[in-house]
Amino acid sequence: MLIAMAGLPGAGKSTVARALGRELAAPVVSVDPIEAAMWRAGVSRGQPTGLAAYVVAETVAGDALALGQTVIVDAVNAVDAARGQWRSLAERHGVRAAFVEVVCSDRAVHRRRLEARSRGIEGFAEPTWEAVERLREEYAPWTDHRLVLDAMTALPSNLATALAFLAAAT
Repeated sequence: MLIAMAGLPGAGKSTVARALGRELAAPVVSVDPIEAAMWRAGVSRGQPTGLAAYVVAETVAGDALALGQTVIVDAVNAVDAARGQWRSLAERHGVRAAFVEVVCSDRAVHRRRLEARSRGIEGFAEPTWEAVERLREEYAPWTDHRLVLDAMTALPSNLATALAFLAAAT
């Protein structure tokens, strides 16, 4: 199965992705560290490294799927083109794609979490709240069936809900 996480930066999707990865013994392919690695390798920030990071993540995820592994992709996936990339990858490998969107229903908490976090991704500056708000405005409506988790709910409960959703999707 290909599990595509989605949600605004700082909403909690990486936390859920890592918990799912541990529970399912599945690799988590995260777009932000890939993009930061490109910058560290000398690729200019003026290049379309965001798109390139999604393409690299798709290749890595495809290799894991080819080995018969479930894989979790951790990315914002704000637009249908990104979501379609994961649908297409799953189809090419003959596996099911499942989308899990993580939101934070309390904007004040979301902002505090974003502004307090430091993921330690070398060369990757955390986005500002203003950047997240701009992205929120550009976030495309969903056409795919998905599970929506609220990060205001405790992680163990969200993890149990996600596992039940994924079990029903197989």
